[in-house]
Amino acid sequence: MRILLKSMDEIRLMREAGLVVSGILDEVCAMVAPGVSTWELDRKAAQLIEKHRVTSAFLGYYGYPAVLCTSINEVVVHGIPRKDHVLKDGDIIGIDFGIFREGFCADSARTILCGDVIESTRKLVDVTRESLDLAISHCRAGNRLGDVGAAVQNHAEKHGYSVVKTFVGHGIGTKMHEDPPVPNYGVPSGGKRMKHGLVIAVEPMVNAGASDVEVLDDEWTAVTKDKSLSGHFEHTIAILDDGPWVLTRASSRPGDPGRD
Repeated sequence: MRILLKSMDEIRLMREAGLVVSGILDEVCAMVAPGVSTWELDRKAAQLIEKHRVTSAFLGYYGYPAVLCTSINEVVVHGIPRKDHVLKDGDIIGIDFGIFREGFCADSARTILCGDVIESTRKLVDVTRESLDLAISHCRAGNRLGDVGAAVQNHAEKHGYSVVKTFVGHGIGTKMHEDPPVPNYGVPSGGKRMKHGLVIAVEPMVNAGASDVEVLDDEWTAVTKDKSLSGHFEHTIAILDDGPWVLTRASSRPGDPGRD
């Protein structure tokens, strides 16, 4: 495992990429409504990528055919945008998006409510978001990756949910996926120690039912095996001596994780 620590100049470049990601996600997520197709969301993101003169991190990655991942209801991650995937009232959709700017990547995801969503579904989304916030609070130099994963797992399981173990977060920098892996589960004080300059993408995936997932015949779309709903949130985070800097959260400042 080769973990590449970043300089502050490199982290500032990643912050600029992160702000582009955050702004584009704001616009795409604002489009979510009954009757909108995931293909329309992807086209909007593609137009904004061109406007900002950045490069998609997803399009063409191992043959992936779009700039967004759009994961509706029981889809955990990697849902492919399609014209016939049209949002309905009461759906939830995970929108995952990443770009390269000046050679550095930023990656973020949000789960959005579509129309009138029942309370149990809202709770799943809220708990998934909260689990990411708790994980970020542990993203400090001297802490360990097990502290981050345990924060996600403990919060999800406290509410009767499960965390996905098939897919994990990751280091990020000049490549979208770098070392180290960042699981959404773990033991406090376990795993690699985090150091100043580490940049990671933390991305809780929380299922309303069991943690098992399966990948569909398109070889991308991952769904819950029991067809229960799944939530997904992600931020790109720099580990600094004075605390986490959430690079894909517009309100965040160095050493201050901020909130959406």
